[in-house]
Amino acid sequence: MKQMLHTERLILRPWNDADAESLYEYAKDERVGPSAGWPPHATVENSREVIRNVLSDDETYAVCLKEDNKPIGSIGLMIGKRSNLDIPENEAEIGYWIGVPFWGQGLIPEAVREMIRYGFEELHLARLWCGYFEGNEKSKRVQEKCGFVYHHTNKDIEWKLMNLVLTEHITRLTKEEWKNSFTFRKLEECEIPSALSLAWRVFSKYESPDYSAEGTEEFRKCLHDEKYLAGIEYYGAFDRNTLVGTVGIRRENCHICFFFVDGKYHRLGIGTRLFEYLKIDYPDKTITLNSSPYGLPFYGSLGFAETESEQTVNGIRFTPMKYQEEGPAL
Repeated sequence: MKQMLHTERLILRPWNDADAESLYEYAKDERVGPSAGWPPHATVENSREVIRNVLSDDETYAVCLKEDNKPIGSIGLMIGKRSNLDIPENEAEIGYWIGVPFWGQGLIPEAVREMIRYGFEELHLARLWCGYFEGNEKSKRVQEKCGFVYHHTNKDIEWKLMNLVLTEHITRLTKEEWKNSFTFRKLEECEIPSALSLAWRVFSKYESPDYSAEGTEEFRKCLHDEKYLAGIEYYGAFDRNTLVGTVGIRRENCHICFFFVDGKYHRLGIGTRLFEYLKIDYPDKTITLNSSPYGLPFYGSLGFAETESEQTVNGIRFTPMKYQEEGPAL
């Protein structure tokens, strides 16, 4: 179990006893538990018992806003036999809920997408499953937004937690389907302005805080400097027809100049797969880049190594890095 997962707005972390009051605040609402198949919590002590006996399971996380790290919901992976479904040990069921004040803000889809990425990329699961009870349209929409597809319906289930007979609709997402929901290709000339616009939006939100005003202005100038932009080949990641990631590389020296992914798509493996696609055109090449402070962990995960210490030029802070594809052992 990971100690902590992050999305643009959320922290997913293990539950602990100190979360009992926050859990009770949202789990006591009759609009939450019954639609997910469990009764409303009666007291703070009841919530504490649920944390100890249910939510302390492996791969079960409190859904918290980054601003205060307090639970507003829960999400988890029930792997193999821990699932209510008859699935093998390399598959899992995702369960989730969120407090009523946070409905309609896209927070649970954001958490589910991170759990999907974690399940496929880090736990190497083959399939993920979800279910929603008849009439729970909110849960159905979450699953549709996250790529799950209807698989079958289980009728007349004796649901002991609620002492009811229910109908549950089951949806499924395979690793292949998840990967294939995005496409990667070279950008055409007419698409380059959109790529540069994406670069500016992502830079402004995630990287500009690490720069001086001079550095931010220098980056903005680069995006409009025809001489600087000349000779760059651009690649893009698309969610259907929407550009969600881009990377530029100078053909003559294999130097990456821009590498940005829309914040809504962070931690979905988009950047990794975009780089893997680019590498196809540069086999056995040494690829270099100058990483911002924000990008260092990501580039390190791709296999880039620092070649010099951090530098600052015209307000731009960067660390030179190099990627060299390892050849076969002799």
